[in-house]
Amino acid sequence: MRQNALERKLAELVKAEVESFGFSFWGLNAASSGKKRAIRIYIDGPEGVNIDDCAKVSRQIDIVIEAEDIIPGAFTLEVSSPGLERKFFTLDQLGDYVDRTLDVHLSEPIDGRRHFKGKLLTVTDSGVELECSGESHRLDWDDVREATLVHEF
Repeated sequence: MRQNALERKLAELVKAEVESFGFSFWGLNAASSGKKRAIRIYIDGPEGVNIDDCAKVSRQIDIVIEAEDIIPGAFTLEVSSPGLERKFFTLDQLGDYVDRTLDVHLSEPIDGRRHFKGKLLTVTDSGVELECSGESHRLDWDDVREATLVHEF
């Protein structure tokens, strides 16, 4: 999964801050939205996270981002849990989700297809294997634009 240079730099900057509170850094997005950039940081913990945890981490990260001055112009900062239908940022995050359903969108189509929704069969060093409608598909992680967990009630 590709990240832009700003997202990589922000991830390096905030990971230690998140971990200093005893949480794990799940990932982030830094999308432009008009004149402002929206920074969304996802954190998790052994018992999950609550709104107070997110607020505490948000205050600290806001201070760090402002001090480093790496975001040109105005931005909004959101800190939250990855949630039940979490987005995956790295292959390492997928290991605990084998046999669960994923929704995967590719940057470029494979055999005319960009969207794959199916059961995660395996995670390799370079990608995933999904079973979609009885067919197995190997997807290279570098080709993945977005991968999310499909929570089944």
